[in-house]
Amino acid sequence: MNISIDKAGNTPIFVQICNQIRQQIKGGILIPGERLPSMNQLAIMLDISRETAKKAYNALVRDNLLTAWQGKGVFVAAKDGSRLREILVLLDKQSVYNQIILRNFQETLEGNAHITILQHNQDVDLLEYYLNHNLDLYDYYVVSPHFPLDSNTQARAAKLICRIPPRKLIMLDNWLKDVPGDYGVVYQDFRSDAAQGLADGREDIIRRGGNFKVIVLPRSLYGNIILESVKEFAREAGIKLSVFRSIPDSWNAGDVALVLNSQLDSGLVKLDAGIRGAGLIPGEDVKIISYNEMPLNELVMGGLTVLSTDFPAMGRTAAEMILSGSRSKVHNPFRLIRRKSF
Repeated sequence: MNISIDKAGNTPIFVQICNQIRQQIKGGILIPGERLPSMNQLAIMLDISRETAKKAYNALVRDNLLTAWQGKGVFVAAKDGSRLREILVLLDKQSVYNQIILRNFQETLEGNAHITILQHNQDVDLLEYYLNHNLDLYDYYVVSPHFPLDSNTQARAAKLICRIPPRKLIMLDNWLKDVPGDYGVVYQDFRSDAAQGLADGREDIIRRGGNFKVIVLPRSLYGNIILESVKEFAREAGIKLSVFRSIPDSWNAGDVALVLNSQLDSGLVKLDAGIRGAGLIPGEDVKIISYNEMPLNELVMGGLTVLSTDFPAMGRTAAEMILSGSRSKVHNPFRLIRRKSF
């Protein structure tokens, strides 16, 4: 925000401020949800009294151009003049997938919400800290409840999330079913999605006639849960399956590799090197399926086939729940995305 005032002019200073902010909102320089300087900051910036700054802001609030949120600040109002929804997003960690979810979430809510993003790093102590300091300050709490899977941690996480009023809660990506109430969820079903997604490639895996090698890398939080779904698929399809906790050394033509990695990382690099070291061509002699879609998958190995939930849809669906006020339990779309590697 850039404002200049003429203290010697005939127009009152608060009117000059109002006119310039009004013009910047109309011209798209200031956008809905954007935070403005506090009254004290504005007074210091322009070398005016706090009362003059307050008078200008109050006039713009009355005109539905700004909204003032106690303890949080002054923001450009929604396009319809209503107060922007205040949303706290509590993500588990930085990842490509969370970036995709957030981008679609923010784009769908554009002009209708002010979004604060915090990261709990899959640490229940940090989740508790955030809730202690932010309960009752927001209209919605969007939580990705990914935490270590031991029973004590899961029970504590559920108990903490129960502190959020159900009407304000949306769980994202994972559903903690121990949390009761009428709240919103957009979730993956880690126990069944993989089997359903692999069903689309069933005949091709059988036709290969080799081993179906499932590699569960240690960084995958839900790797063992997903593995049970993969085993169920293999049993029903009559496919021979071998499980590895690191990239195997031995490869044969006809093998199919499924890598349950948490992110695109060194695991796939080692996989590529191991297959080539056996004198085979990745994606031709050995077919490869990875887990979780991201834009780079179109380039990796000439096109990496993945099993994945629809991350853009997840972000949009969560945002649409907020816009509509609905509190549904939505199983997010999941599918096998075929490319050259399979």
